[in-house]
Amino acid sequence: MNQNKLPADPLSLILGILALVIGIAGCCCYGITAIVPLILAIIGLISANKSLREYDENPETYNVQTRSNVNTARIINIIAVVLNGLVLLLALGMLAFYGTLMSTAILDGIENGDFEDDYYDESEYETTIESENSENWDDDTYIIEQEVDSVNLDSIQ
Repeated sequence: MNQNKLPADPLSLILGILALVIGIAGCCCYGITAIVPLILAIIGLISANKSLREYDENPETYNVQTRSNVNTARIINIIAVVLNGLVLLLALGMLAFYGTLMSTAILDGIENGDFEDDYYDESEYETTIESENSENWDDDTYIIEQEVDSVNLDSIQ
């Protein structure tokens, strides 16, 4: 009797382990990278299920240990799909929540006309041209001076 390995014996196990490792490491990146291990786990799960169906059709051709390996890989891939799916849903939920907050704040600023930091008031700055050295300067050169409130130095001490 020639006992063969199932086609997905090493592949589905490797994909499941990679999906778990990348998925757990991807939690540090706020779940943005959760889609890659999710795809890996789905591919591993599909190949493991296909191999288990193939074993069920013809069990005497394949080794029992290979079926055990593929069944373990199937369980690891299911865990990886669930874990990475939850991380991806959580990341999308956070993105939607913070996106809603940001768009609401921007729209409120537009409606109220409240642009404190971005508003440029021309009266705060005075543009002067020095006439003494006008022959040294090009016609397009201006010196911009900012008005400074005078402070009484005696009151500081």
